[in-house]
Amino acid sequence: MAMHILQEKLLKLAQEKNIGQYTLRQIGKFVGEESPQLIKHHLNQLERKGLIRIDRKRGLIERTGQKSLSGLLKKARLLAIPVLGSANAGPAQLFAEENIEGFLRVSSTFVNVPATHKLFALKVNGPSMNRTNVAGKSIEDGDYVIIDSVPREPKEGDVVISVIDGMANIKKFHWDRSNNQIVLMSESTQSFPPIHIHENDDFMINGKVIQVMKKPKTKSLNN
Repeated sequence: MAMHILQEKLLKLAQEKNIGQYTLRQIGKFVGEESPQLIKHHLNQLERKGLIRIDRKRGLIERTGQKSLSGLLKKARLLAIPVLGSANAGPAQLFAEENIEGFLRVSSTFVNVPATHKLFALKVNGPSMNRTNVAGKSIEDGDYVIIDSVPREPKEGDVVISVIDGMANIKKFHWDRSNNQIVLMSESTQSFPPIHIHENDDFMINGKVIQVMKKPKTKSLNN
């Protein structure tokens, strides 16, 4: 049985202090998570697993089952990465915490980032990046991309998530110094014109694509 890294941090914190006396936002600061909703979700998950006891009347949250817990932590290999919507189209607020659509369960071997980095996933909508390469994989319609939200200042050639005029896009970043413009380019078997952005325009880089979880290919039952 695997455990989300945030649950590991909450369990360790519960061993050190009574986190029941703090607000969800305060608990989040202890473990490096800004979303109170995620803190509440993972505390509830830990309670369902019987790893913590929440006494809401007394304002008490404490760990239980210490021996079984240590075994779970050693075997933790799966991450639960929040899915925040689809890329290529959708309102900018699809990145908001309250719009988590679910969690993508991914082995930690697929992502190699510091534990303090915040990851999220988007489902790919369309073929505009089906010739690009991230971690040896193309980005095709129906795949999920995993985004590290910490790199907000992309490097040349990074595949990034941008929000422009309320639309989310997956594109390759190019800084055209000679013309003083940012160019967000597609890499596709089809023809998609680039997006030209001035550095002072109102747009956001929401992170860098670090991994692609391919849509499963299944054989037809008739084969």
